Amino acid sequence: MLTVTLLIQRGLVQTIRRAPPIPCTSVGQILCSFYFLNTRAPETDRILESEEENPSCLSYGVEKLPKGDSIGSAFQSWKFPEKISDSNGEKPGCLSHMIEKLQKDETVGSSFQRWMGYGFPINRGDIFHAINRLRKLKMNKRALEVMEWVIRERPYKPKELDYSYLLEFTTRLHGIPQGERLFSRIPPEFQNELLYNNLVIACLDKGSIRLSLAYMKKMRELGHPISHLVFNRLIILHSSPSRRKIIPKILTQMKADKVASHVSTYNILMKMEANEHNIEGLMKVFSDMKRAKVEPNEISYCIVATAHAVARLNIVAEAYVESVEMSVTGNNWSTLDVLIILYGYLGKREELERTWSIVQELPHVRSKSYVLAIEAFGRVGQLSRAEELWLEMKSVKGLKSSEQFNSIISVYCKHGLIDKASRLFLEMEMNGCKPNAITYRHLALGCLKAELVVDALKTLELGMDLTTTKRVRNSTPWLETTLSIIEIFAEKGDVVNVEKLFGELGKAKYTRYTFVYNTLLKAYVKAKKYDPNFLRRMILGGARPDSETYSLIKLAEQFRS
Repeated sequence: MLTVTLLIQRGLVQTIRRAPPIPCTSVGQILCSFYFLNTRAPETDRILESEEENPSCLSYGVEKLPKGDSIGSAFQSWKFPEKISDSNGEKPGCLSHMIEKLQKDETVGSSFQRWMGYGFPINRGDIFHAINRLRKLKMNKRALEVMEWVIRERPYKPKELDYSYLLEFTTRLHGIPQGERLFSRIPPEFQNELLYNNLVIACLDKGSIRLSLAYMKKMRELGHPISHLVFNRLIILHSSPSRRKIIPKILTQMKADKVASHVSTYNILMKMEANEHNIEGLMKVFSDMKRAKVEPNEISYCIVATAHAVARLNIVAEAYVESVEMSVTGNNWSTLDVLIILYGYLGKREELERTWSIVQELPHVRSKSYVLAIEAFGRVGQLSRAEELWLEMKSVKGLKSSEQFNSIISVYCKHGLIDKASRLFLEMEMNGCKPNAITYRHLALGCLKAELVVDALKTLELGMDLTTTKRVRNSTPWLETTLSIIEIFAEKGDVVNVEKLFGELGKAKYTRYTFVYNTLLKAYVKAKKYDPNFLRRMILGGARPDSETYSLIKLAEQFRS
């Protein structure tokens, strides 16, 4: 059996020397934290404008359906082009797939030539489908090459959306000046609201707020309506605490420009409050949305339900989980992932299993879904089921990231199975996956659960020496694991280590929850210490004392000196 001491001697010191620092937060990372919210200019309404422009890859899938297959399978295949191929394996079924699989030294022109060689025309729908896929895969250079080819070769007459895509990717790759020069050369009839809105968003993507505001002013002068997505992006860029005071002005300007209230705007505002662990602020935004007669969608309910689950308000969370299920539109993998997380929090084993079975029926199951399911089954105490999914992920998806290893390591450590976690740590290194700060935090918890306090403190210190972004330190897994460590130190009356870690929770505003301060208070009671300013400190920290708080204060009062 491997011991934790052996683990530390053989692995941790070597890993910390090799582990690269995690980069600091950038504009891109701020925007990425709101990845599930739609912030791109409205495109889909304009993609298909006539029957002859329907994507040929979809029609191809329908035409080639084997007897007995439902038409739904063709639609599923079209959504996941990597699954598409002709029955004899010779002809591709999707232009996007051909472009994605190009080697670095191949040009997009070769894909178009092969596509036309098979007898397929280059349709507008093919191009738009490919562009949206390439954007999702962050293959921006390829996307720009596609649009440059379209504008140069003109397989069909370019329209405003074609120029909009060209402008978007030119600005992303070559910067704002190049994007502005391109904009000036676009035919005047296409320099309309769509182009201007996408130009503003492209500037905001680069963090150029002043230039964006200047273009917005010009849009007002020209009479072009400003999209709510522009304001969404402005709000996101002002989401940091130092800039947040500007957001009310942005919302006021939004009303002055007569921009209709949109659910995505409220979702962003609610997400900001949830990130600050401000349940009252979150519900105020939710109420404002209802008063504005904007109907919440599944994302809205996911944000509200998850915030209440993290705050351990399980009854309220359950009510909003029901709303999530009622508002789900199709098998949306992102919503299913959130439901997996929520059922794990709420201890709903049957619902968790049912949701996971739905995920498995999707044409493509992501590694992230496996990770979330492993953690959720571990949370509800089904250790064997978590291990089954780990082995399934290992065989089906392969082990390519630290996140995959961290999922099962966290499960073992929460259950005090430090020997199993230690073996996985060594396997992690052998697979070329570098442990990160969260890995060490999980292992520290496992050591404490196994009563290996000295090893736990060493592991904690090694993890603290790694450079970790603010985003990671504010993440729920990090905060909850840290609180679990604090709870064990509190039971031992170790006020020094509790206060040291409590500071981390305070910076993330996780201390707004009463149960976090109550854990700190337990440490003082166990250590037989009394802090006369504790209640004041708690209230100023944003937490409300409850009956447990006052009971613990009464116990602590007997230790007055």
